Amino acid sequence: MILIADSGSTKTDWCVVEQGQLVRQVFTKGINPFFQTKEEIGTELRKSLLPHLDCTAFEAVYFYGAGCTAEKSGLLEQELRTYLQVHGPIEVNSDLLGAARAVCGNQPGIACILGTGSNSCYYNGEKIAAQVPSLGFILGDEGGGATLGKLLVSDLLKNQLGNRLKEKFLTQYNLTFPEIIESVYRKPFPNRFLASFSPFLLENLEEPEIYALVLNAFQSFFQRNVMQYDCVNYSVHLIGSIAFHYRKVLSEAAKTAGIEIKSVIQSPMQGLIRYHG
Repeated sequence: MILIADSGSTKTDWCVVEQGQLVRQVFTKGINPFFQTKEEIGTELRKSLLPHLDCTAFEAVYFYGAGCTAEKSGLLEQELRTYLQVHGPIEVNSDLLGAARAVCGNQPGIACILGTGSNSCYYNGEKIAAQVPSLGFILGDEGGGATLGKLLVSDLLKNQLGNRLKEKFLTQYNLTFPEIIESVYRKPFPNRFLASFSPFLLENLEEPEIYALVLNAFQSFFQRNVMQYDCVNYSVHLIGSIAFHYRKVLSEAAKTAGIEIKSVIQSPMQGLIRYHG
């Protein structure tokens, strides 16, 4: 048996796979070694993952996650070895490589993630050969859920979307101005907090101002990221919850940029099972 994990900033999808078949699936909170300490990661594994596994012995573990840089992957690998009995390799790679392997397999292509954050790369069929840095939701992450939430909250609080939408938002989420500021600037994981407002955008897409906000964000994603690759000769694939739920608006933004989208899927896990199976 092998264990495959796909982790974003919000949640981690763990799949136990035997002979190419899914035998158990567990969801935990997102694990990000860039933002979390060794102790925090260990606690999440011990309390949220282990109790739901029938067996903790695996031939190999393949973990793909946000924040799994070359500098940070060793920390996560160490924690995985602490709590799991792994007879073979433990590979800790970026969520972007996981997305590329899921949608491209062993073929070259352009893989993009639109979830809580956003990212993109050119994948040559073996590895990531070119990547525009995502920079996180403060400096980048165009089109990602946290950035969409940031744009929404900023426009609402600066009275750019009208009083009706502002009151609807504050009432629906039972929030006050000070609570929003506290959650963004002082509490942990402000990206998760901001991304949690994506449903409000979806529910109100028929509002011209909301639709324009989302469309402009996706156009920015294509212009500042995807168009820096060879979109003419290589297929463009999009993966993630935001890509999936906003695929109609995303298609319009891509068409405006002259980009043809080959596929849009919500989760990379089925592709990763095929890849490692």
